[in-house]
Amino acid sequence: MIDRRAMLLAGSLGLPVASLTQPARAQGNEAPTASVDVRRFGATGDGRTIDTEAVNKAIDHCASMGGGTVVFPAGRYACYTVRLKSNVTLHLSDGAVLLAAPNPEPGGRGYDHPEPIDPAIQGYQDFGHSHFQNSLIWGEGLHDVAITGPGLIDGTNLSRGDGSYGYMDDPHHDGTGNKAIALKECRNVLLRDFRVYRGGWFALLATGVDNLTIQNLLVDTTRDGFDIDACRNVRVTDCTVNSPWDDGICLKSSYALGYARPCENVTITGCYVTGNYEIGSALDGTWKRMPASFAPQVHGRIKFGTESNGGYKNVTITNCVFEESQGFALETVDGGDLEDVTISNCAMRGNYSSPFFLRLGRRMRGPKDATIAKFRRILISNVTSSGSAMALPSIIAGIPGHPVEDVKIADCYLEQTGGAPEALADRMPPLEELGYPEPNMFGDLPATGFFIRDAKNVEMSNVEVAVQNADPRPAFWLKDVDGADFFRLRVPQGEAFRLQNVTRFRTFGSLSVPDRAAAAIDKTRF
Repeated sequence: MIDRRAMLLAGSLGLPVASLTQPARAQGNEAPTASVDVRRFGATGDGRTIDTEAVNKAIDHCASMGGGTVVFPAGRYACYTVRLKSNVTLHLSDGAVLLAAPNPEPGGRGYDHPEPIDPAIQGYQDFGHSHFQNSLIWGEGLHDVAITGPGLIDGTNLSRGDGSYGYMDDPHHDGTGNKAIALKECRNVLLRDFRVYRGGWFALLATGVDNLTIQNLLVDTTRDGFDIDACRNVRVTDCTVNSPWDDGICLKSSYALGYARPCENVTITGCYVTGNYEIGSALDGTWKRMPASFAPQVHGRIKFGTESNGGYKNVTITNCVFEESQGFALETVDGGDLEDVTISNCAMRGNYSSPFFLRLGRRMRGPKDATIAKFRRILISNVTSSGSAMALPSIIAGIPGHPVEDVKIADCYLEQTGGAPEALADRMPPLEELGYPEPNMFGDLPATGFFIRDAKNVEMSNVEVAVQNADPRPAFWLKDVDGADFFRLRVPQGEAFRLQNVTRFRTFGSLSVPDRAAAAIDKTRF
């Protein structure tokens, strides 16, 4: 049945009625809605003409109808800022490219300007996390929105936010866009099947978004892939992210909303993250490695942090693959509790830093009344890591008086390249309580498997630590730990444990480590 209102609108716009009556379905809306072609609103898709006005007219038209799908047929649609609306889906057809238009000359019209920010919260997070409107695609306060289809978002002309290219890469410059997709305080959002090339500072920044589904995306980008900030009820499934210069899938809980809000109820499953392939080679399937000289810059990991004002709660990560990247980083340094996290069934190969980095610190970038966080109830199982960098074992590190608590690690194989110099085994790393949290923050570490300091109730079972080359360091280095229980370990030949100020310690059931239990240990090695 044809909607008479749709017919009248079509006539007033000079559009064929057929363009408004193709059945589609907006997420969360059971009634069929309109489907419109951006070309019928004046978009050319020639890659040169700026199609922003036509695309936004199509979106506004769908929204005025109560919802619908805006279809991009095959073509290259050069645009500045595209503004999403509630109940509207953008569908990128096969062969369709939504192209971030080149930045204008100073004073020229370009992307939407960054919106003002409350001075009371300025400086609590980076510029990119504080602004949303200076993006290729953005929406705020929306519901039931989606971007779908096999097409491509090409952000080649977006800023990386690091000043690499003068004013054209300055995020503060009016008319510059620095994110591919930015969403703030939205709900019922679906992102499915499309690809992103060079997504700017963030391929996706989602802040305060509830009921967010990210499915089957391929992102080949120069900085972060997905930044999921202070969001709730999130599902990230079957995605591929190649991000050599920054993080792949990143959970955050910044103060950008003007209050602390946790990132919670998150599932990440079936994803592949990497950081050592040439940009574009993931998209075309050639998977060309970066040159060897690039290795120190490799990222491409799954990370919690750094912004952590609201904390992280109830997160599961499973069936993911890491290659030529950094590993898992769980960080809370700004006062938000990190608790109830499960990581399982993951494979890592060629890590350039710690396979697991669990860090509680007190940077406290946020309101002055914030208190140091709790970091507790972490379960890691069935993870294999091979060929990890020599200098950085897995790290579990709180700060004095504020331990990382209740960590259980089971059925894991962790291999490093090994071959450390003799002197490294005796090094005492600094505390770095206020430091920016990165696995290399303590320098090279005196362990091959785990460096554990300021922790409580750490339990490991069926864990093997291996090295490719002989190494003088112990497999496990513990200091200021209360409650350390180890069962059925396998470690390299040589020293297994080096302990200092450890209470309630036990290791048993291992072929390569003698059984030992003690209520308190001042200092020992064995």
